Amino acid sequence: MDAAREAPLALLLGPTASGKSAVAMALAERLPIEIVSVDSAQVYRGMDIGTAKPGAAERAAVPHHLVDVVDPHQSYSAARFVADAHAAIAQIRARGRLPLLVGGTMLYARALVQGLHRLPGADPVLRRRLEDEARTLGWPALHARLAQVDPVTAARLEPGDAQRIQRALEVFESSGRPLSEWLSRPVAGDRGATADALSPAASDGSDPGPPQRVLHIALEPSTRALLHERIATRFRAMMTAGLLDEVRALRARGDLHADLPSMRCVGYRQAWAWLDAGEARIEPLIEAGIAATRQLARRQLTWLRAMPDRVVVDCLRHDAAAQVLAILRRAWRV
Repeated sequence: MDAAREAPLALLLGPTASGKSAVAMALAERLPIEIVSVDSAQVYRGMDIGTAKPGAAERAAVPHHLVDVVDPHQSYSAARFVADAHAAIAQIRARGRLPLLVGGTMLYARALVQGLHRLPGADPVLRRRLEDEARTLGWPALHARLAQVDPVTAARLEPGDAQRIQRALEVFESSGRPLSEWLSRPVAGDRGATADALSPAASDGSDPGPPQRVLHIALEPSTRALLHERIATRFRAMMTAGLLDEVRALRARGDLHADLPSMRCVGYRQAWAWLDAGEARIEPLIEAGIAATRQLARRQLTWLRAMPDRVVVDCLRHDAAAQVLAILRRAWRV
């Protein structure tokens, strides 16, 4: 038990379709681990296919934490993730086992390790106004507005990144200062840069602080084109598995809409828009979903490159799991 508490906290990170889940399951056959999901989409119940959520057999074989945490009509922030992750880590270590944090939501990973900025809270009235303007003008127009008041933040956002554009404009309009200025300040406890800056929910200052020793392992592709092929193959497989029916069922509930964070997840956002348009051909949806997933992977890789202390493993190698196992054995001395 003492060894489990003293072992460095290991994060297995990587872009979508890099094989993180498969590697983690292979590790579980050789190490006494429990998996803590670092995924802002897998927290939502009823969203299984499009999030590549671990199935019942996998979750029965290896304990998974922070999966199916909230209903899709609710929001889930990095601040809440930090609190939930610390609780799960403590419980796992108390059992004498080792937590392995696995996922691709780099905001969450960075929040856990470096802490959170205290930003202006959400303003529902302002948010609704921005949403109304976006319906009329389009999110690229609001991205252009953001570029005028906060060019630093706008430069790192896609013109269609509705949630983050909205949050950045909300911060500026509610405080009179650009988000990039807020982020230039030290975080609570001087623990480093923010991770929750563009989340709809602000930090409540309750995170208990980062672990003292952290090991970042990054599954990254040596050839970007091959990762793109994986992404295309996986998205088509999700469609075959019933992603569109899953979205239809979510729409049929009646309490969800396209502007919710859950429905903005890659794949779900494109399927919702396709159903709204009444399109007969399925190929435009598949093309849009693949393109959005590739954009997500590019952003994830950008985040990873900003982690200079990461240990990189080529996710395209057949022995990627064995390499990660060797790294963890050395770090954990198991």
